[in-house]
Amino acid sequence: MSRVIFATTNKNKVEEAKRILKMQIEGLELPEVLEIQSLNIKSVVENKASQYFAKIQKPLFVEDSALEFSALNGLPGTYINDFCKSIGNAGLLKLLDGYSSRVAKAITAISYVDSTGKISTFIGTITGTISIKESGQNGFGWDPIFIPDGFSKTFAEMDSLEKDKISMRKIALENLRDYLLALQGK
Repeated sequence: MSRVIFATTNKNKVEEAKRILKMQIEGLELPEVLEIQSLNIKSVVENKASQYFAKIQKPLFVEDSALEFSALNGLPGTYINDFCKSIGNAGLLKLLDGYSSRVAKAITAISYVDSTGKISTFIGTITGTISIKESGQNGFGWDPIFIPDGFSKTFAEMDSLEKDKISMRKIALENLRDYLLALQGK
């Protein structure tokens, strides 16, 4: 496989995918599609993949992430991007004021669409906690507030190589890579 199309407008995610997959990734900025509203990340990402495939008729993959707070019964979940845009990380931290549990789950779902339109989905999940305050300058999105289990620092306090070794995106991307290599018979 010479290159893989990643339909995303997020350059940070493209760079992370290149580092982890060690494959040629073409980030393809397509007009936003109408994203279904659901807390089911698999439904969201598969719908998005199907819409992008309909536009370009070429194999591609898409990604979506969720951040679930146990204290809020899984919210913000798949709505994390909208929450980050509207209230930011400081607002996300305030959502947990008054709750004793700061347990969270970070999820990445990747859907790959082959040339026939068949969709295969790969999920990566890690657990952790939400910090008391924002910390760190690396990464993007909610990285400054998520502390993965087994660590005492946020994703944003880690360098990219350290984060790439443990992230939920790494797990999903490696599953995608294994699938693509199996398709090639390697």
